[in-house]
Amino acid sequence: MTHTYSVTGMTCTGCQAKVQSLLSKIPGVKNVTVELLKGEASIETDDHINTNLLKTALKDYPKYQLSEINQQNNAVILPATKEEAKFWFEIYKPVLLIFGYITGVTLLAEWVQGDFICVRWMNHFMAGFFLVFSFFKLLNLKGFAESYSMYDIVANKWNGWGYVYAFTELALGLAFLTRFSPILTNTVTFVVMTISIIGVLQSVINKRKIKCACLGAVFNLPMSTITIIEDLLMIGMSGTMLLTML
Repeated sequence: MTHTYSVTGMTCTGCQAKVQSLLSKIPGVKNVTVELLKGEASIETDDHINTNLLKTALKDYPKYQLSEINQQNNAVILPATKEEAKFWFEIYKPVLLIFGYITGVTLLAEWVQGDFICVRWMNHFMAGFFLVFSFFKLLNLKGFAESYSMYDIVANKWNGWGYVYAFTELALGLAFLTRFSPILTNTVTFVVMTISIIGVLQSVINKRKIKCACLGAVFNLPMSTITIIEDLLMIGMSGTMLLTML
């Protein structure tokens, strides 16, 4: 069963992640979706959980106040429209623009070289990818770590991994840029991104409506197949470069 509650006091994505994390730790809670703009939390449980127990989970953060609201149990699923497609583009515009910029700049770099070498291009692309994505994570490191712990299998067990992961991406970006130990760099990339995609796949398959932390806490991007494509792209490129070197 799923119940929706009003949650006041949330002012940023960090607040959203904190409320979601606290409510998710309550025994019997299967899934929590927090809507920052609506100020609502949808909580899926096996059995009914008393509202006072939910409030108790937020007691250490008095600014977050949870209360019951009227809700409709029946939802009508409508076919996709042009407006929905436009809305989808607006949501993912930041990540699409970033990929466009990185792709364009790295292809331009190949054109300047006078020829196109696929492995060299992938090396430059991955350098740009990790440097840009780590930049956004470092803008709000704490917010990223809290969001990342909601779905990553390692960060879920150890919150510190979110902090380490942001700097790991930065280090990988610099390693690809300077071509430091290509075999080691690509091996670490392959392993880290493979572990990362496990939590992403679980969230998408289970249709968990949670925030994707790929761009840190700066943009409110929902978890989707786009996140899977990002990780698969990095896994595929690092794997391909490893095969060419071994």
